[in-house]
Amino acid sequence: MIDHDVIIVGGGLAGCRAALEIARTAPYLNVALVAKTHPIRSHSVAAQGGIAATLKNVDDQDTWEAHAFDTVKGSDYLADQDAVEILTQEAPDVVIDLEHLGVLFSRLPDGRIAQRAFGGHSHNRTCYAADKTGHAILHELYCNLLRFGVKIYEEWYVQRLILEDNQAKGVVVYHIQDGTLEVLRAKAVMFATGGYGRVFNTTSNDFASTGDGLAMVALAGLPLEDMEFVQFHPTGLYPAGVLISEAVRGEGAYLVNSDGDRFMATYAPSRMELAPRDITSRAIATEIRQQRGINLDGSAGGPFIYLDLRHMGKEKIMSRVPFCWEESHRLAGVDAVYEPIPVRPTIHYSMGGIPVTVNGEVRRNANTLVKSFFAAGETACVSVHGANRLGSNSLLECVVFGRRTGLAIAQYVPTQTLPEIDEQHYLTAATQEIQTLLDQKGDIRIGQLRQQVQDCITEYCGVFRSDALITEGLRQFKLLKNVYKTIRLDDQGTVWNTEILEALELRSLMIVGEMIMTSALHRKESRGAHCREDYPTRDDAQFLQHTLALYTPEAIHLDYMPVTITRFQPQERKY
Repeated sequence: MIDHDVIIVGGGLAGCRAALEIARTAPYLNVALVAKTHPIRSHSVAAQGGIAATLKNVDDQDTWEAHAFDTVKGSDYLADQDAVEILTQEAPDVVIDLEHLGVLFSRLPDGRIAQRAFGGHSHNRTCYAADKTGHAILHELYCNLLRFGVKIYEEWYVQRLILEDNQAKGVVVYHIQDGTLEVLRAKAVMFATGGYGRVFNTTSNDFASTGDGLAMVALAGLPLEDMEFVQFHPTGLYPAGVLISEAVRGEGAYLVNSDGDRFMATYAPSRMELAPRDITSRAIATEIRQQRGINLDGSAGGPFIYLDLRHMGKEKIMSRVPFCWEESHRLAGVDAVYEPIPVRPTIHYSMGGIPVTVNGEVRRNANTLVKSFFAAGETACVSVHGANRLGSNSLLECVVFGRRTGLAIAQYVPTQTLPEIDEQHYLTAATQEIQTLLDQKGDIRIGQLRQQVQDCITEYCGVFRSDALITEGLRQFKLLKNVYKTIRLDDQGTVWNTEILEALELRSLMIVGEMIMTSALHRKESRGAHCREDYPTRDDAQFLQHTLALYTPEAIHLDYMPVTITRFQPQERKY
């Protein structure tokens, strides 16, 4: 058994920022960060557009109150407003801190941090590093962790959360390199394991975004919050699904249908291409449904629309959004200086997750906390995004609540002692789980079943949903759960056995997918990213509350938790 004062699971922005805060606040603590990839290959590195903060470098009329209102309105009033106030008040300070850590933000001519427009924001407040903002931030955080001597377990897969007597005591980890199993014990455990975009068949997320942390929490008997709210990003590159950043529209690009019309005038005339993502995604999906999409030969009735940058000019494209040009050229053969980019909605972000307080403490329910267990970032639900996240608020959430959670852990741990753990019990169970997978004599390959799972969830719980669709999806999903017992692993070795990893990740996808669909079935309204065609309006009387989904192998059980409203009363959401 390996002991640490603190174990942080996840090497992305929230996990690294929390580790840095602990190292700064309590340098005598023994902090370990566990990641199934190298930390700078975490999905945070792919965040492009920017990080929102009221620095007032471009618009001196901006205020944190305006940022808070935009966030709450964007959330369709499901965000907890106490958390939103913290997010927006602390934003300028955390951005300046990142600059002092060495993050190379893009600059105005006078040297101040540049800020651009972003969807759903009423002011130009998004700070950026060209269109590689996540990359710029994560690399500096990782360098600072090395400077502070944080222990990093890279390419270790966390197989199980050890939760006993309502206390997190450690994790069971699998070393991908050689198949070694270890128990890591700690006085506090933090999850910062990111999202679950790979539950769907088209996503901007990397291959590691399989919802492992959420699945482990569910298997440990803890609830997940608001899992029905999954964000489609409007502009996924067709057909790859990778992200074409909202920064491109922030810099002035147009969305155009097969008739050549900037159709957002129909759906959000005041904001056009910079409407919130749920509205823009539904608009694109509607245009495609109504045969105003485009085919590869340019004819009407196809599966995508155009994102047109040509009027921006080569100099602006190559200086402000070079990575988006590169992605389009490399993956679709499109030179965005001279040709429009084919795009359609792609799964991008999970608003729901592990329910936490504003200090990252994990909740068992509305009134009870889990001892020694913390979470932050996309895997957590604090909830600052409610039913729909505004662009450039996700990096902000990771940094603000990563820092707050790290500080809370640094203050909590010194009074704690290492818990008692029956190490052999957990090692035996983990060994048996892997051996069972290796011994299965089925005829279904992992990739084959994974594709069926992803196709099922995408078809029956996508941009548009209904009772009939989701019910059929759940019926098919239950059949797929039985198929999992018949998958076959050809690799029987221990060294870099990626099939074991993929089989465990598939289990995570299936747990998370069932929780998404069940939560969506029972929310009989349309709110933010959750669009029910059979319940097209928002129903505050019944559903102005957070969903709490509790997993069992037999069924998902649902409960609800109130939304915190402080200064913005719910009203109709128009743009």
